[in-house]
Amino acid sequence: MKKPKIAISLDKPLLDLVDSKVDGNVLRSRSQAVEFYLRKGLQDQSINTAVILLRGEHQSIALNKIKGESLIKKQLDFFNENNINNVFIVTQHTKNMNVFLNELADSKVNVQVIEKEVKGNAKALEAIKDKLNGNFIVMSGDTYNNFEMVKMIRKHFEMDKVATMGLMTRPDTAGYGTAILDGDFVIDFQEKPEQSSTNIVNAGIYCFKPEVFELFENVNSLERDLFSKLARVKQLVGFFTYGEYLHLES
Repeated sequence: MKKPKIAISLDKPLLDLVDSKVDGNVLRSRSQAVEFYLRKGLQDQSINTAVILLRGEHQSIALNKIKGESLIKKQLDFFNENNINNVFIVTQHTKNMNVFLNELADSKVNVQVIEKEVKGNAKALEAIKDKLNGNFIVMSGDTYNNFEMVKMIRKHFEMDKVATMGLMTRPDTAGYGTAILDGDFVIDFQEKPEQSSTNIVNAGIYCFKPEVFELFENVNSLERDLFSKLARVKQLVGFFTYGEYLHLES
């Protein structure tokens, strides 16, 4: 396929660096070197893996219909539309597992269901950490999100912190985890407090660096244990999703 041609201006030192990468074998020309490192840089700023944390007793929730499709299909479509093509679903074995698996049969993304008999969503996530080599997304299995995820990913890389949390505002924060912001940073997070001084709440979707697992000692719940720890050391960034959100209940 014929490639379109463009003209760009580069500083002399940068151009010399590009030329130094032309080895005559893998990279045979200046234009090939520019294309190679541009492509590599863009890939380094992307995420293609997501994890859905779904408690076994909530598999029936994942099968509930939203606009004619099951929640789990809507979640997988959301990831597909945002160029995320590998999804791990961490859950527990139930008597309805075959029904749940059948719902995944025609997914447009690569889906792997992993059964882990653990208590706490942090423990469920930690159980598959060997499969998560780069930055990854985590979404709660009982929530529906629909927004421009690529913008959240971009902010995650720009801020270069351990985690980025999807946020939204609610006039009534009862039943939500609440966040206090200082600029882009979540500096305090409380899971479902009795009273809250903020209307900023957790949207149930996150970007993580793999280094997050270094903080998992004595962590069973992401919401109750991990996020407050990240907030204290200014490693938790907030991103307002400004999209559709639903929390489904059985």
